[in-house]
Amino acid sequence: MSPVEYSEDPEPSERFPAGLLFVPVRSGPTGCTARFFRTPLGGRTAVGFTSAAELTATLGTDQAFIRLSESALRALAAPLGVTALTIDPQFSAPSADRTAATARERENSWRRWHPQHVGALRVTGAAAVVACLNLLIG
Repeated sequence: MSPVEYSEDPEPSERFPAGLLFVPVRSGPTGCTARFFRTPLGGRTAVGFTSAAELTATLGTDQAFIRLSESALRALAAPLGVTALTIDPQFSAPSADRTAATARERENSWRRWHPQHVGALRVTGAAAVVACLNLLIG
């Protein structure tokens, strides 16, 4: 059977290479790691930009990047189960405000507790253990 070719195929069966892409990365303990993003429906996708200006406009000036071909990016993402590739996305969620999260974490930290409160919890916990042992021993 020969494959049927349609002249008005909205999605060609062959992917056209996008050339070298600017791929956002983050630094890790062993070097750079490609960043993967989520689609609006929650699926994982690899992202590449056709120019550094597009990357900067979408992700900001502090975003590090490397140059990879489309096939190299797909090969990098495939073992992780990421099969989608988004080129030149227009929107991204704002970055998390880490200073506010750190301040909240410090306020709720156990280190801010008064030592007497910690002692009261220890005494209450010890009393509960003794009560359970008394029930078991009889």
